[in-house]
Amino acid sequence: MPQPKQKAYQIIVDQIRENYLNGDLLPGEKLPTERELASRFNVSRTSIREALRKLEIKGIIEIKQGSGSFIKASESNTLGEELSSTIIKTEKKRIYEMLELRQALEVECAFLAARRATSEDLERISLALEMMIRAKDDVELGIQADLSFHINIALASHNSIFLGLFQTLSEHMHDTIRATRSQRLKDPERTQETIDEHKEIYLAIAAGEATQAKQLMEKHITQIRRELTESLLLHMSEQHESQPPV
Repeated sequence: MPQPKQKAYQIIVDQIRENYLNGDLLPGEKLPTERELASRFNVSRTSIREALRKLEIKGIIEIKQGSGSFIKASESNTLGEELSSTIIKTEKKRIYEMLELRQALEVECAFLAARRATSEDLERISLALEMMIRAKDDVELGIQADLSFHINIALASHNSIFLGLFQTLSEHMHDTIRATRSQRLKDPERTQETIDEHKEIYLAIAAGEATQAKQLMEKHITQIRRELTESLLLHMSEQHESQPPV
C-alpha cells in the first residue's frame, strides 16, 4: 500500500529540526526569509508560513514581527529533549535486535553445551555464576559475571563459529546486559530471580539435559525482552501524561 504523500509544510518542519540537531542551526540564529525559504524548498509562501507556525507552536522558533524568525534560544532544551528521545529509541532498537540475535545463538549454545560441556567448561560456568551471586551490590562486577556466564556457555558448545560470534559481539553484549540488568534489578526481588534463572540454566547444562537447557535459555531471554517492552511502554505513557495540555 503506497504511503500518503508528506505535506510540504511538514517537510520544511522536519528539515529545520534536522538542521538544528545536526548543529547547522544554533539557538538565537535567524532563519532565512519566507521568500528565501519558499525558493529553497520550491513551495509556496503559504506552506512556509504554515511550517513556521508549527515550529513556533512546538517552541522551536520565535517569530518576531518585523524582524523575522529565530531559533528559540530560551527553549533550546526542547530540541535537546527530542534528540535525547531519538537516541533512547535508537538504543532500545539496538538492544532488541541484539536480544533477537542472542536468542538465536544462545538457545542453541545452551543445547549444545548440555551435550558437549567438559568438566573444565562446567567449572568456568559455575565460577561465573558464583561471581554473579557475590556481585549483588556491585553493578560492574555483576555485568562482567553475567557476560562471562553466557560466553562460557558458548565456549562449552565447542562450536568455534558460535564462540567467534560471541567474541566479536562481546562489546554489544556488554551494553545489552548493562541495559537489561539496570532495568531488571530496580526491584530487589528481581536480583535473586535473575540469579535463579542463571542457576537453573547451569544445572540443566551440568545434568546434560539439553532440551531443558534450551528451553530455560529461551525463557530467560524472552522474559528480558518482555520486561524491556513493558518498560518502554511505561516510559512512553509517563512522557505522554507529563505533557502539558494544549
